[in-house]
Amino acid sequence: MRQVMKVHCDPVDTRSTTSGEHVLFSLRRRPRDSGCCWTSNMEGQTNWTSHAELDLGSRSDSQALNGCPVSTTVSSLRVPQNCFSRIQLLAHDPDGDHVRCRFASNASAPANFTMDETGCELRAAGLVAVGDHVFELFLEDFPRQNLTLRYAGGASVWREASDMNAPPLCKVMLQFSLKILPPIASCEAGHGLPVFLSRTPSHRDVLFATVGQMFQLSARAQAHHTSIHDFQVSGPQNMNKVFKDDQNGEAEVTLSWTPELSDLYRSVPVCFTAETNETQTEMRCVVIMATQAAVVQGQASVTCSPNKMMVALEKASMPGIDVNYLKLRDTSCSLTANATHILGVMSFSTCGTKLEDQGDFLIFHNEINSYVLPTEVIIRRKKVKIDINCQFPKTISISSYFNLQKSDYIFTESSFGSFGYTFEIFTNSNFTSKVAASAYPVEVRLLEMIYMGIQAESDLPNVNLFVESCKATPDDNPGNTLSYDLIKNGCQVDETIIIHKSNETSFNFEVQAFKFTGNYDQVYITCSVILCEAGSSFSRCAQGCLNDPSRRRRKRLASRETVGHFITQGPLRFVGQAVPNIAVDDNGTEMKKSDPPAAVNPPPVYPDIKSSEGVWGIKKALNNISTAVFASTFCVSLVLMATLIGYFMRKRRDEDRKSLLVSQWEN
Repeated sequence: MRQVMKVHCDPVDTRSTTSGEHVLFSLRRRPRDSGCCWTSNMEGQTNWTSHAELDLGSRSDSQALNGCPVSTTVSSLRVPQNCFSRIQLLAHDPDGDHVRCRFASNASAPANFTMDETGCELRAAGLVAVGDHVFELFLEDFPRQNLTLRYAGGASVWREASDMNAPPLCKVMLQFSLKILPPIASCEAGHGLPVFLSRTPSHRDVLFATVGQMFQLSARAQAHHTSIHDFQVSGPQNMNKVFKDDQNGEAEVTLSWTPELSDLYRSVPVCFTAETNETQTEMRCVVIMATQAAVVQGQASVTCSPNKMMVALEKASMPGIDVNYLKLRDTSCSLTANATHILGVMSFSTCGTKLEDQGDFLIFHNEINSYVLPTEVIIRRKKVKIDINCQFPKTISISSYFNLQKSDYIFTESSFGSFGYTFEIFTNSNFTSKVAASAYPVEVRLLEMIYMGIQAESDLPNVNLFVESCKATPDDNPGNTLSYDLIKNGCQVDETIIIHKSNETSFNFEVQAFKFTGNYDQVYITCSVILCEAGSSFSRCAQGCLNDPSRRRRKRLASRETVGHFITQGPLRFVGQAVPNIAVDDNGTEMKKSDPPAAVNPPPVYPDIKSSEGVWGIKKALNNISTAVFASTFCVSLVLMATLIGYFMRKRRDEDRKSLLVSQWEN
């Protein structure tokens, strides 16, 4: 039986009750405290209420209670009206679960504000009003993989990762206010708005601190036409802040914190903004994990190439390191090893690699972390954290270093080695001519056929590619709730999709162009792909289409296959209605859209008539003839209509006369 702990918090009055399968802990506000908490705001809200729920089952993957989502904000968020588009909130889950953010059901969202529930972003849906706005959100976590919840009484519950209708494992409330300022002259980052510089941690980074040792975090920002006078920080109470600025508009803050024993294994959120008199930077938030022993900070050798980075860690420099307990930011990507080095290869768009804009540079970064198996009760391994990144200056041609259309995906798994996928858009059904990188976004017309192909490459021979799903979204977020399935569970869903037979490592298909209803003019296609060892009748590749997903084998013990990886292609941008790809000229010659128009021979020019006057005379004569023909036709139609009307009127009078005579005769 499922057990849940609920926490309901108001400003005052604490009561705790326990009953049956649920443990209820309540904090309630007394009636006399009404109107005590929210500052004056545009929504007229006065009271606040906090609420939390936690499933008391022990997770089968960690052998512990579920960890609730971690979040916070700075105390004062400010943004000019004409500069507001979105605010990225912190939504970190200690167990790596998927976190969904939504407005609380008892608190209506302010006008023209929307919430991206998957990305946890507050967005503008129109012009937002100047003034203070207040928000109450629920952060809810859902497992990314199937697990069992076991309870103290011996009961257990199986949780499917795909079941998003199941109750969350935990939900907590986040409350904050946002001041919309009057418009400013310029929203350009670094000019009208202050901007963070390099060496500032990225939003949602996870950092590590050691109990009893000082941890330091630095952030740097710049503003050209104003000055930064302070940094606003939200963090633990015993965190110290040192601020300094210079005459070039740059400012820096150094945060120092020494975790105590009570902080051990806590995920501590820290948020900060750089402040000017007029406005502030975007809010950045990180999570600091307090650990018992020092985290091993290895120095890896990183090789940066045009679309991927390769890391090699010398084993001798870190004794006792076991590759089986290392992973990249995306847990589905692992590493390989030889006698001397631990190796990993990843493209800039896979394995959790993040792109960060650091002023004059673009930085792609990932990390190698150690982990603990769910069945382990004790460990004697040190925690490992190795940061890896590739940095490119903006002054060079970025397109030569990063494939903007995201066609190359490279992964590493310990049992499969390094393997990769290319996802391309083609110009025709031969699937031989790729759309050039410079042509993205690819412009298409509705009802046109779009030709796409996936190619797999692996270090292992005799592998099969299986495309388990393909879906369309209006942006490059595969988790967008607005989506349309083309292929699902290995089965064709869209009626226009045509799959072309190819070899074991290729998948080519075409689909008729479509767009999402509403104000969307772009479409991205995301596919989930798997590589399997050829010849295995137990693999997911051999299962093919599964109309009933419950028939899917959950264990891969009898076959060798990769986990499913998502690859994305796009965007496709719509430019109007479809036009024929091939036109035929007056002589019967085919003219392709891309061909230049055929030369047109001008009509002969006679010496006694000017060319322009001749053309005008012909047009005028044609107009007169057309007018005369129309007038004649109209007159003939009127005559015919009058004749018909007269005929039917006479016929009706004759019938009436006969009827009258018959009536008189009978009388």
